[in-house]
Amino acid sequence: MTRAWFATQIYSAPLARAGLERFNAGLAEECRSLRDFDKAGRAWSRRNYPGGYTSYASLNELHRFSSTFTRLEERIRRHVRLFARSLDMDLRGREIRMTDCWVNIMPPSAAHSLHLHPLAFVSGTYYVATPSGCPGLKFEDPRLDRFMAAPPKLPGARPLNRPHVTYPARAGNLVLFESWLRHEVAQNRVDAERISISFNYNWS
Repeated sequence: MTRAWFATQIYSAPLARAGLERFNAGLAEECRSLRDFDKAGRAWSRRNYPGGYTSYASLNELHRFSSTFTRLEERIRRHVRLFARSLDMDLRGREIRMTDCWVNIMPPSAAHSLHLHPLAFVSGTYYVATPSGCPGLKFEDPRLDRFMAAPPKLPGARPLNRPHVTYPARAGNLVLFESWLRHEVAQNRVDAERISISFNYNWS
C-alpha cells in the first residue's frame, strides 16, 4: 500500500464574502500613492526589483500606521488562524501577529525571483489588482534539491506529484503558505500593473 506523507499545504480563499471590489479600489489607490511617496523604496527597487516597486525594504509594517492596512490585517488574521489549525499547529495559547506587511507593484516586465520568508511561520499574499493574463504565484516542491537521480515526471503527472504548482492571481483572493516554502512570480507580460500585498506572521 502506498500512502502520501509529509504534506505541503497551501491555503487559498477570498478575503471576504462581499465588498472586496470597493475595498480593493481604495487599497490600489493607497498602494500607488505609497510608491509616489516612498523615495527610499523606489531607490531600493531600482537596484533589487528591476522594473517594479516594493516597499519591502523601506515601509514594511504598513499595518501599524495605515488604517486601510490595519483593516486588511484584521481580515487576514482569521484566515491565518484557520490555516494554522489545519496544520495541527500547537500555538500553546500564544497570539499570532503580523510582523511585516509590504506592497508589490509589478508593471510589464517585472518579475520576483525564487525566495522564502525566514523568521516567520506563515506568510502570504493578498491580490489587489490582477489584470487578465498576469502571472500567478509559483511554488516549488521543497524536496526538489534532493531528487538526485530521479527520472522526470510524466507530462500528465497528478498534481500532488508535480515539482511545481502555480496559483493564479485573482483580485480579492488570499494565498497562505508556510514561510519555508520557496516561491516566485514570473515576468509580468501584460500591459498593466499587477498589485499585491505580502506579509508574514509570527506567534508570541
